[in-house]
Amino acid sequence: MPYITVTALSHPGLLRDHNEDSLVAGPWTLCGTVTENPQTLIFPLGTPLVVAVADGIGGQPGGEVASALTVRQLASCGPTLDSEQAVRDALDLCNHTLYAAADKDPELLTMGTTVAGAVVLADSLLVFNVGDSRVLDATQDGLRQVSVDDSPPLPPGRRTTSLVTQALGGAPQFSAITPHVTTASLTTGDRYLICTDGLTDPVPEEALGELLRVHDNGRAAFELWKSAIEAGGPDNITLALLGVTG
Repeated sequence: MPYITVTALSHPGLLRDHNEDSLVAGPWTLCGTVTENPQTLIFPLGTPLVVAVADGIGGQPGGEVASALTVRQLASCGPTLDSEQAVRDALDLCNHTLYAAADKDPELLTMGTTVAGAVVLADSLLVFNVGDSRVLDATQDGLRQVSVDDSPPLPPGRRTTSLVTQALGGAPQFSAITPHVTTASLTTGDRYLICTDGLTDPVPEEALGELLRVHDNGRAAFELWKSAIEAGGPDNITLALLGVTG
């Protein structure tokens, strides 16, 4: 009987004084805290299962509030996310939730977050994102990005940017979003990496892919985190490894 494994880790990195990332796996959320070791959860295949990361926008107030509100909203509606439209509606609701919270607290004005994740259905995967957190298909040939970065074009010689062209919240007045949502096939043995840019900015995808060729589950999550730390750990690092096991 196939089942789903989710191995998750969240860490502030070496330069930030606190963690503004959050994570959701089914009903379980991890908001702005630190996991000392990777945590592995096991879920049955069948009921829609949402797994996502949210990266609070740095340099603006309430990044950790925005990411936490987002993953908690996704956790509450996760079992109903059975179609691309249901995912879009849920992300629109997250966006409205952030602006409503900011309206009630002037200190949270312009708080925002990225979000990226997947909903596991019985025989398919709904991949979604707003912003530059990523969903990557881990194959034996390396990593293949299946999310779509909301970032401006990079100048020659640049591999990364901290700028995003859309996010949940993040503006003084309400701004609608256009989420990226696609459907992928799902078979036993598939693995996906869902992560914030605290992992993908300092570590090239080729290096991440090589680690995932060698390691799995908790060891893989630890080695991915370690690679970001060894690259300077400039940002919060949050990741979830999603696997389908027979």
